[in-house]
Amino acid sequence: MKRKLAHCVIMGLLILISNQSFAQKTTVDAAPITIENYYKIKWGYADEFIALWKKNHYPLLKKLLEKGDVLSIKAESPIIHSSEDSRWDFKVTLTFKTEHLAFDYSITEPFKKQLFPDQDSYQKAEQHRFELVIAHWDVPVESVALP
Repeated sequence: MKRKLAHCVIMGLLILISNQSFAQKTTVDAAPITIENYYKIKWGYADEFIALWKKNHYPLLKKLLEKGDVLSIKAESPIIHSSEDSRWDFKVTLTFKTEHLAFDYSITEPFKKQLFPDQDSYQKAEQHRFELVIAHWDVPVESVALP
């Protein structure tokens, strides 16, 4: 009987701990997340890349903004260039409503055919846009409170 009681107590504690972990994950997942997307483009092609990004990717992000999945979109390019090893040519900062939405790479799919009925041309333009990319990296960031 004592053994059975101990087993029930342990199981109850495990359930309580897992529920708390789930609640914490759900709370964290529900918080907005900001991601900076950096692009290093072949030398001399940054303007072409940015024009293609504005034509083919920005409309999809605006749909997510209208839907509420994305809370903000900001695009930047440096005024002067840095050394080749640390150079980036285009940065897009996106704040998503939740972490889940930020890492769900399929959330733009419903809008692709709507915005780009000629899918063949769209796919070719996107392929060319990525042919211009030397490197691309995404950095999740958080604000740091200052005194």
